[in-house]
Amino acid sequence: MINYSKIVKYKLTYIIKEMGESTELFVKNPGKDFTRNRKLTFEYVINLLLSMGGNSIYKELLEYFKYDAKTATSSAFVQQRGKILPSALEYLFKTFTNSFDNYKTFNGYRLLAADGSKLNISHNPEDADTYTKCQNNAKGFNLIHLNALFDLCNKVYTDACIQPIRKANENSALTDMVDRSTISGDVIVIADRGYESYNTFAHIQEKGWKYVIRVRDKDSTGMASSFKLPSCEVFDKKIDFELTRRQTNEIKANPEIYKFMPKRSNFDYLEFKSNNFYPISFRVVRFKISDNTYETIITNLDANEFSADMIKEIYHMRWGIETSFRELKYAIGLINFHSKKVDHIIQEVFAKLTMYNFCEIITIHVVITHKQRKHEYQVNFTVAIHICRYFFRHLGYVNPPDVEALIKQNILPIRKGRKDQRKLRTKSSVSFIYRVA
Repeated sequence: MINYSKIVKYKLTYIIKEMGESTELFVKNPGKDFTRNRKLTFEYVINLLLSMGGNSIYKELLEYFKYDAKTATSSAFVQQRGKILPSALEYLFKTFTNSFDNYKTFNGYRLLAADGSKLNISHNPEDADTYTKCQNNAKGFNLIHLNALFDLCNKVYTDACIQPIRKANENSALTDMVDRSTISGDVIVIADRGYESYNTFAHIQEKGWKYVIRVRDKDSTGMASSFKLPSCEVFDKKIDFELTRRQTNEIKANPEIYKFMPKRSNFDYLEFKSNNFYPISFRVVRFKISDNTYETIITNLDANEFSADMIKEIYHMRWGIETSFRELKYAIGLINFHSKKVDHIIQEVFAKLTMYNFCEIITIHVVITHKQRKHEYQVNFTVAIHICRYFFRHLGYVNPPDVEALIKQNILPIRKGRKDQRKLRTKSSVSFIYRVA
């Protein structure tokens, strides 16, 4: 019986092979790029981008070509990768991810967590879109913002949007990803306070999806403060009103029925000076999470199907995307870029997202034998990544590693109820000079 890991690898390599047969769709100069016979073919460059870790470019090349004396140079690799469009890696990421359809669900819904993360890139004051500084006399630094949708039940990224830090807008990134999604069936989008926006709610609603989005508390300056909510600490209140661009006396006199949207408020379903109304309906759910600490959630889930306790459980599951970002950055190696050029960095981001999904799709199918132990156990994903990456690099068909058996041997206890305060500290990009020897 063929191992599942081999099926997953075959799917990925087959997509890359198909791309290699139609390179004109994925290169900057169709009819010219990758037309000559070279050591670094289109497929080799894509495979290298997927399998690269945190080493220098030449060390990655040596490992990939198994220390062959005729290994291509770093310069040759940089020239070859420069011919490939960043959209090629995005296409590979989405095509590979969408090739799987046996998805797990929660009460029949796919749970998609939305979040963003800043990525430090090489210092370049000339790039106005990514360059920023905290103080006028500071050196400054360059950032890009990665926005992503993450399937919490299946532990894979379904979409991503990369923005330069000066043009970063998490709400517009989320609405773009929702609008272009090809996911069918019931979906719940889960997001934190940064996505508190009527425009975001409307886009998800128009898609036919549901949302569970945390908003600022009722005593803040957020949208919850404008609703007529119960005075008690914990509640589940249904809110119905109509959004409008009009400002008539009737609208001003009925703030519980109408909500005025000023020109500065982005709302794609009501043009400026429009006389139309946009009906919106949701629940405001407030629950206790610890002593004197409460969270407020806005959701369009049906109260008969999802109680306040279930809403709390669903929102708590959002933490899975935070964990995935940590694994993506430090275990997969997203922080270790191999170029200063933004186009090349975008290549690497989508390559790392693809490799993350490759590792997770294999790992999630590994069945751990449960024994009489104090704790439940889970796969050590950091070790699993190392195994899966080596397996992907293993281009030959003689004695490939037994991926499933190796992953089963490396497990960790699940210690429920653990909490740790988030430690915020400044970080810089990983220098090209200081890489692992």
